[in-house]
Amino acid sequence: MQVWPAIAVDVICILVFAIVGRSSHNEATDLLGIVHTTWPFLIGAIAGMIAGRIWRRPTALATGVFVWLGALVVGMALRFVSGGGVQLSFVIVAGCVLAVFLIGWRAALKLIRRAVPSSAG
Repeated sequence: MQVWPAIAVDVICILVFAIVGRSSHNEATDLLGIVHTTWPFLIGAIAGMIAGRIWRRPTALATGVFVWLGALVVGMALRFVSGGGVQLSFVIVAGCVLAVFLIGWRAALKLIRRAVPSSAG
């Protein structure tokens, strides 16, 4: 898998996180609302992508951990400085959901790759 598809999957995961979260709290899921919720986590994920050097191994679990930690830690810090809520319950739920999404798709891909015999060789 190339780096851009991996980045796209990460972005989609963060968008789904924001949309589901907003929906579960009966908040608007229009473009402006989604952008408002998503931007700190996307910037954090980008920081994690850079720290984890996503271009080297975009689907590695370790890369997913960097993306997750960036999205969570930097995302929450940006929410805090911009006046957004960072209650402990939200941090815990966001941390769990983002871990499942950002590390989970990589783990699932790894399992699929192991289960499907390679046609090379």
